[in-house]
Amino acid sequence: MNNPLLRGLTQSRYSRRDAIRVAGFSAAGLALAACGVSGQKAAAPKPSEVADFWSTQKKNGQVVFANWPEYMPEDQGPLKKFQAATGISYEYKEVIQENADFFGKSEPQLRAGQPLGYDIVVMTNGLQLAKMIQLGYLVALDHKQLPNFNANAGPKYKNPSFDPNNQFTIPWQAGVTGIAYNTKYVDEDITSIQSMFDKKYEGKVGMMADAQEIANFGLFAVGVDPDKSTQADWEKAGAKLKEQRDSGVVRKYYDQSYIDAVAKGDIWLAQAWSGDVFQRQLAGEPVKFVVPSEGGTIWIDNMAIPKGAANPVDALMLMDYMYLPEIAAELTEYIQYVTPVPGVQPILAAKDDKDAKALAESSLIFPTDADYAKLRSYKTLTAAEETVFNGIFQTITQG
Repeated sequence: MNNPLLRGLTQSRYSRRDAIRVAGFSAAGLALAACGVSGQKAAAPKPSEVADFWSTQKKNGQVVFANWPEYMPEDQGPLKKFQAATGISYEYKEVIQENADFFGKSEPQLRAGQPLGYDIVVMTNGLQLAKMIQLGYLVALDHKQLPNFNANAGPKYKNPSFDPNNQFTIPWQAGVTGIAYNTKYVDEDITSIQSMFDKKYEGKVGMMADAQEIANFGLFAVGVDPDKSTQADWEKAGAKLKEQRDSGVVRKYYDQSYIDAVAKGDIWLAQAWSGDVFQRQLAGEPVKFVVPSEGGTIWIDNMAIPKGAANPVDALMLMDYMYLPEIAAELTEYIQYVTPVPGVQPILAAKDDKDAKALAESSLIFPTDADYAKLRSYKTLTAAEETVFNGIFQTITQG
């Protein structure tokens, strides 16, 4: 099935966004933190060490790419084109189901100096990716071999707070957490996050079950940038979220099932992921998405090369190939998330295809400059901060 709309309506995206939980505050993630894994930090590589490493590497003619399900066109067209253009054969494996689980399985091997058997892995900014960087489990990238990334990546996807100067990662795809609301039941234009706390929507608001997702909304609601937040800010945000819950405004803390609840009118407003709402809009459902004036969250899935990868040069070549605008456009048509390549938009707009044009015209796929100005990431937490943070925000959804 090639039509992206029909694919989106008949194949669940559950395995991609529901299981992932960007911050990684799952049982597996918490168990790893409790075991003290995060304390064994590696020293940041020196530029001379990075240069020395890459000077000894060569193209081997093969690459193994580990990714999430539903994250590559079904015909693997971009990979086949890469093979034809470079002569590099590929293995593509949909083996990543959740960040904490993937890290939990990979960490013992990486700690022991054993290769994972993958040359590229895709992980979301958050707890597990931060640990991979801090523990020295990722190869520092040679940006001299990433000309397409350097030329075509949008400025919003360079030099992220979780990986300054993209030393270890470059984006694969991204998404936005904002507010979805059902226009059949909500007769006003929602613009502020304060609507999520308004008593007139008592029992009709859905919040996400993830600690960092609700934390960000709580922090936005009290006027704080999550990246710059302190423990005092967390406590203030936690108090506001607890009041929201105890007042009966929140009907439920959801996994990805929130989007069905909004579409059916079980709830009228909810924290939402942009890609989910775009699919429902294409289906003609009365669901609108907004980045609230106080701020929304941008999450980024990132390509990285794990230590011990057998084919790092081939991996760099494939990573960079995905930044050719025509290849990035092919990915966007299938995946329907936010692309890190702005040059995709005019390519889609020029196509004689209504679905491609709908993608090009959607701010859910191409956030506006005004939206980007309001988007923030998740707080990068130290091991000590994780404990405090969890104590504040996990109790909200579990209370």
